[in-house]
Amino acid sequence: MSDVGRKRDHNEDSLLLDAELGLYIVADGMGGHQGGGTASRLAVETIRDDLRAARERDGSLLAFSGPLEQSPLREVLRGAVERACRSIYQAAQGAPELQGMGTTVTALVVGPENAFVAHVGDSRCYLVRGDGIYQISEDHSLVNEQLKAGAITPEEARTSRFRNIITRSVGFEEQVAVDLLGLELASGDRLVVCCDGLSNLVEDQEIRDIVTTSPLEEAPRRLVDLANDRGGDDNITVIVLHVDGTPRA
Repeated sequence: MSDVGRKRDHNEDSLLLDAELGLYIVADGMGGHQGGGTASRLAVETIRDDLRAARERDGSLLAFSGPLEQSPLREVLRGAVERACRSIYQAAQGAPELQGMGTTVTALVVGPENAFVAHVGDSRCYLVRGDGIYQISEDHSLVNEQLKAGAITPEEARTSRFRNIITRSVGFEEQVAVDLLGLELASGDRLVVCCDGLSNLVEDQEIRDIVTTSPLEEAPRRLVDLANDRGGDDNITVIVLHVDGTPRA
């Protein structure tokens, strides 16, 4: 689900669910009324197109079940995000109204036994397993850098006026470093991909509680509603998946 929230008059997020590819993406655009939405849309479309083309070249790409570090999907996914970065940057060069646009990208590819996450920015991927919730991605943000350096406390981070400043994005420059993570899946796992419009207002444990107690189809709406109840000061986008032997969204 993607929602404009209560303070914005337009939605710069883009959302992709492609069950055939096992591909799920949240992209949170930035760069003004036109630029942010353009950047996030270009990102999800480019990544989807690259994965489709790669699957056509190698029909077994998404079915690979060997060691994570040997999966060819790793570099395909990394290359797709890098190409999205170049596409967004180049589009901005020819259009003054798009100058400076960029987007976060958190792209999840779910296979038969494992998943890969390609990540840039401060959108997030969580794993909910048993009674625990684990943030799989690492925020590329000023606040997270301050936290790691011990300059601020977690409590200060939650209310920092700098919490929306990200240190890495797709498309603002022509090249970007992409975090790539592999994850072995277990039946009963839940995966959550969301933008900071959710994670800034809803605590991790609250996300865990909602996705473990709600029917799958209702969980995104409940998460969005909770963020809106707390002010909805940004666009809110979230994907929830449940692994039950055949991952689905």
